[in-house]
Amino acid sequence: MSLNIGVVMDPIAQIKPWKDTTLAMLLEAQRRGWTLHYMEPADLYVRDGRVFAVTSDLTVRDDNQDWFTLGDPAPRDLTGMDMILMRQDPPFDAAYLYATYLLEKVEREGVLVANRPASVRDSNEKLFATDFPQCCVPTLVSGRAALLREFVKEQGDTVMKPLDAMGGTNVFRIEPGSSNLSVIIDVLTEDGKTPIMAQRFVPEIKQGDKRILMINGEPVPYALARIPKEGEFRGNLAAGGTGEGRELTDRDRWICEQVGPTLKRKGLYFVGLDVIGDYLTEINVTSPTCVRELDQIFGINIAGQLFDALLELK
Repeated sequence: MSLNIGVVMDPIAQIKPWKDTTLAMLLEAQRRGWTLHYMEPADLYVRDGRVFAVTSDLTVRDDNQDWFTLGDPAPRDLTGMDMILMRQDPPFDAAYLYATYLLEKVEREGVLVANRPASVRDSNEKLFATDFPQCCVPTLVSGRAALLREFVKEQGDTVMKPLDAMGGTNVFRIEPGSSNLSVIIDVLTEDGKTPIMAQRFVPEIKQGDKRILMINGEPVPYALARIPKEGEFRGNLAAGGTGEGRELTDRDRWICEQVGPTLKRKGLYFVGLDVIGDYLTEINVTSPTCVRELDQIFGINIAGQLFDALLELK
């Protein structure tokens, strides 16, 4: 079966092919004989109520030096796609918001978009985790300095982070008595105008921040534990962490059972849960990663599992 697969992503020339999850998906789609159509968010447009994009036919290779070839760009009616992968990285800004609106219009015409644009738009990756308080450490979301200071006083060692960043950007650890508390709050909240997230610090971060991948509400049975480098508390690979494969624990599976039905109902077909110790900290819905690392460690094909699940939905 030959399918037309669109991918909305950041510039493909700028990815790190040896670790890029989107490339893993594209390689699998190409292995299946599907035709790939590449576009960036700015290529989407509406003409007389129909959604088009300036797309390029795409060929990919598993080669860290030469991983893609693009054809000549040309306008294409996106309702002619069989499936569109929405794989744009945060930040979730106005351009990202508009892309979800346009892709939602395509979805209404019967095209499968993964993940569902409206659900991506409505599921902030930090706030979404608070829908499952039974899985989380004590958490506060606020822009009020007094509430944030009181939370630190109650919880002691605390992590603060913005709601719209990724890769460990602007994540701060606040220890009791820190003289920098007020300035960190002022900077992160933009002097009280923007809410941020504060969570009790989980010391088990030393054993890794586990990324658990969910496919249509069901977990891949392995996680990638991202272990902080020496002198660092952030496990993100972008912050210098190293990845180690782990089988899911009973607690991991329990968290997946709590979250999975909601993901399936929302059409969040491919999601990354972040778990530290026994606690859920984030739910990544925009462009979850770690497929290539887990495939290599365990000899599996996560992109293949994802496409099999998506084909059952068509």
